Amino acid sequence: MAVFTEVTETQANDLMQALNLGQLTALRGIEGGIENTNYFATTDQGDYVLTLFERLTHEQLPFYLLLMKHLAERGIPVPNPAANRDGDVLHSLNGKPAAVVNKLAGKSQLQPQAVHCAAVGDMLARMHLAGADYNRSQPNLRGLPWWNETAPVVLPFLDPAQTSLLRSELAYQNHIADSAAYAALPRGPVHADLFRDNVMFDGEQLTGFFDFYFAGVDTWLFDLAVCLNDWCIDLPSGMHIGERAVAMLQAYNRVRPLSAAERALLPALLRAGALRFWISRLWDYHLPREAAMLTPHDPRHFERVLRGRVLHPVSLSAIL
Repeated sequence: MAVFTEVTETQANDLMQALNLGQLTALRGIEGGIENTNYFATTDQGDYVLTLFERLTHEQLPFYLLLMKHLAERGIPVPNPAANRDGDVLHSLNGKPAAVVNKLAGKSQLQPQAVHCAAVGDMLARMHLAGADYNRSQPNLRGLPWWNETAPVVLPFLDPAQTSLLRSELAYQNHIADSAAYAALPRGPVHADLFRDNVMFDGEQLTGFFDFYFAGVDTWLFDLAVCLNDWCIDLPSGMHIGERAVAMLQAYNRVRPLSAAERALLPALLRAGALRFWISRLWDYHLPREAAMLTPHDPRHFERVLRGRVLHPVSLSAIL
């Protein structure tokens, strides 16, 4: 989240009133993130998040917004987009597509323990099952085709060892994607970016998932791998933390048991998840966009995670 497009209090208030959300009392830009413009908007009726979409189009956005509404109606704690009197959840502001959602209770748990990882695993499995009958489809826009397209753009910024790692891992992931085992993986709508800062907790109680704007249809295992690569990793070193991973995997598996193909391909998908974020962070770091509040993430973190996943594959045989 960041501020690329400035919004005045008058503009925000007009939108809030059009959505029957009350009179604006405060508006504050949200720091962090790298995709959209985000504000906290407080009215006399409650707290909301106003998002202006900087890359996603009017044609793409209904997939994300209606997925959130679909999940919310099935009891998954996610932001529920506000509709106008015509029932539309996609709006326009300053020439950009926009949406307003309720602000979730709680705060992000940035130093998670096993209990938090278990809660994420449990709710992630419930979210996958709840989204299985969602009737819209859109690919994960940051999936393998995007990796193949973006890798040549970032390669000139890498040293020889990094270049070798990126090329070899990309070749490996293309090989995996062509396999029969990969084709057998269960799939459906995924969050695809469920990091610590996209989940809310009140103590040990999970209160919500948010920021669905990287969502798409992909393998559910990839979604789980992305979570494991953030929640169950030591941030300074990029090393795997077994206790957290066991808690997340066991909690997920109790709700939606992993298939044989998923068990076999988890090590490969953990590598895929690390590669995806290494490439995107290289892109954001070396080819940044201007924003009022924007600090690109250090891409070296996911380089370390990827090297760890290659050297020390996670085995499910001792966990599940």
